[in-house]
Amino acid sequence: MSTSPQYRSGVSYRPRFDAHRKRVEDLIHVQDAARRINSILDLDQLLDHIVNHLAISFGCAESSILLRDEDELVVAAVQGCLVHLKGDRFGHRGLTGHVASTGQTYYAPDVSREPKYIACGPEIQSELDIPLKIGDRVIGVFSVAHPELDGFPRTQRALLQQMAVHIAVAIENAQLFQRERSEKEHMLREQEEARQIQQSLLPKYLPQVDGLRIEAQCVSAGAVGGDWYDYIPLADGKWALVLADVSGKGMAAALLMTATRAITRSLAKTLSSPSEVLCALNRVLVEDFPCGKFVTMVFAVLDPTSRTLRFANAGHPQPLFSNGSDTIFLDSEAGLPLGIQECEFSETTIHLGDNAKLLFYSDGITEARDCADEEFGTARLQQVFGDDELSVDTILEEICLFASNCPASDDATAILLSSR
Repeated sequence: MSTSPQYRSGVSYRPRFDAHRKRVEDLIHVQDAARRINSILDLDQLLDHIVNHLAISFGCAESSILLRDEDELVVAAVQGCLVHLKGDRFGHRGLTGHVASTGQTYYAPDVSREPKYIACGPEIQSELDIPLKIGDRVIGVFSVAHPELDGFPRTQRALLQQMAVHIAVAIENAQLFQRERSEKEHMLREQEEARQIQQSLLPKYLPQVDGLRIEAQCVSAGAVGGDWYDYIPLADGKWALVLADVSGKGMAAALLMTATRAITRSLAKTLSSPSEVLCALNRVLVEDFPCGKFVTMVFAVLDPTSRTLRFANAGHPQPLFSNGSDTIFLDSEAGLPLGIQECEFSETTIHLGDNAKLLFYSDGITEARDCADEEFGTARLQQVFGDDELSVDTILEEICLFASNCPASDDATAILLSSR
């Protein structure tokens, strides 16, 4: 049996094998470090991990990350340096400034020979500065230092440069995540402020009317919504009752609702009948509302002396009325939603005798859906309306039970008048 020429010549494969194994181990080390840093989306945690754990694991005695801010470098994280602290604006000075300007890695095996070097400590002998790049864009510099001359051999410099590629991507992702989180938090703060403002526009007290109980509630599907109700005191002890629903949802609907409220309250003080108020309001909204936006509204005037309620309806769901024996939906002869085109509005007058009940409501109640996408509907509302212990709370509770905790898609608002 013949012997391999390599073995016959006495050549050893051990150094070559060890070198190959070392390259594999280095590659695994880089991949593992990349996985760890790419899993950190908080920018401060990421930078802290890089300078205090990752750089040390790669044999660096001192490390820092400088990031671009308004075209200059700022120390974003630092370890092992008592001269330059986090937050220091570094400008374009030193070797890091040179690397940021050129976009090229720079290695100083002996910093004493580098006129651009800015000392971080007397023990530092060598420094490696690597640009952090996204494409051709330099977002910062990864700087590491060593207390020995030529402290970074070629293989280690190559590893650190590979690592810098992953660091740049991780920083970019963390910055994007931070911006998105900041924008979301800002949006949530604005929504909460808008919600508080919108809630403050709702009535703060109930009208006190002898022989009648009046209650109302508005539940928005989101932080803000387009539903609105109001009680407006008029002359001679009368009250205007208003329930409106602006088309659309969210902030846009809330803004249109606020404008509608202001105009309505102004008109209610100067005009004598519900139809006149709706006609005047409609003329304003036809001119001012964006195309495709409209408002449904029921506007009523309650006269406690005569126990009568006169109302006009602008495309709003039919009010539900009971005189103690019969329960009916009150229809209106004329009345399109407001803001579409000029039109007339008819009026209906009812007497609120003993055992009378009247319900104004938005379509978020009858169109509430369960998880099977079935509507609550007018028949269920009529059934709930027949309860002797009826209140706005019981109506909304029934809606909640029906929806089985499925998220609401529309605001739900109701005004209930009942004899007492």
